[in-house]
Amino acid sequence: MTSPRFLQIHTLHSYTAALLNRDDSGQAKRLVYGGTSRTRISSQCLKRHWRTAENDPHALQRIAGYVDSFRSRELVTEKVIAPLKGRYPDAVVAVLEPSFQKLVYGEKADKGKKSRQTLLLGQPELEWLAARAEEIAASASDPKVAEMAVAEWAKTKNFKAMSENTALPGGLTAALFGRMVTSDPAANIDAPVHVAHAFTVHAAESEDDYFTAVDDLKRDDDDGGADTIQETEITCGLFYGYVVIDLPGLIANCGGDSDLASSVTHNLIHLIAEVSPGAKLGSTAPYGRADLMLIEAGDRQPRSLATSYREAIPHDIGVALDKMKEKLKAFDEAYATGEDRRHMCVDGHIDGIEKCSLAALAGWAAEKVKDAPDA
Repeated sequence: MTSPRFLQIHTLHSYTAALLNRDDSGQAKRLVYGGTSRTRISSQCLKRHWRTAENDPHALQRIAGYVDSFRSRELVTEKVIAPLKGRYPDAVVAVLEPSFQKLVYGEKADKGKKSRQTLLLGQPELEWLAARAEEIAASASDPKVAEMAVAEWAKTKNFKAMSENTALPGGLTAALFGRMVTSDPAANIDAPVHVAHAFTVHAAESEDDYFTAVDDLKRDDDDGGADTIQETEITCGLFYGYVVIDLPGLIANCGGDSDLASSVTHNLIHLIAEVSPGAKLGSTAPYGRADLMLIEAGDRQPRSLATSYREAIPHDIGVALDKMKEKLKAFDEAYATGEDRRHMCVDGHIDGIEKCSLAALAGWAAEKVKDAPDA
């Protein structure tokens, strides 16, 4: 086959008695698909757990060449201005802060932090900004001079300037999942990793869990019963997940370093299979690993296998696997796109596709990155 442009990653994950992703009312997120309500895990939730899994042996932070990033409304306050305080006159620092806030967050910055965009900046960008603030503070004789200096400097310096001397200006998180900066479109980074919302292949299964907290020191003559009575929703589900990696885009975002992009892909596949989303860890232990991971390498536009489950099926991994096989066969007969495939499956297998361990699957996918065409 030709050089692979895309990796498509399909998963089936099972979770029991958990509340993996909540909406604004505290209930499990849902969607209606094929006329049936399903439990859903948002792509934002999935991505956050993968990128913050710092203690996992395959954490992104453990990759050689990893560059950190920070997401906040307080980037200028904490990372640019705070290091100046106590070292330069308060009046000069006070003038610099609003000017740098406006440079980073745009025209709304002076309306307070709640009006600012929650922005993702990489460590190189923050260090660059901090160095410029330090230069101005050190050379300014009074607040007015500092204000004029930063205004003059800001005319020609923007996010593009921050990106000129580093391969990962926005950090590895932005290199994978992209970034949008409303104050400067030139700072936008296209996401090469595309993540779908995961959903249950069957109808939503949920129950309201009534629970109490008992006061251990309550005396017998006190009022009986529980000290606290609460209720929460718990769900069970077999989820279909889908991720696409645009390999040339990932390599480009890694500064053209295919070895780094290969390492990122290797670790990300482990994280997708092994890291569970979910809150309420102490009361639900929502830990599960993929029952199935199928990876396809090809050069044609990706296509999800979600339609395998347009009609809700029983909550059964065997049935779910059979439905995926049927859909895959139907697509192959109709389109004959010729993707190269490998899969990992805890129970069962997909005929005609090599089955291997997760470690071997991740290694195979990482090698595919090195065969990808240029962006």
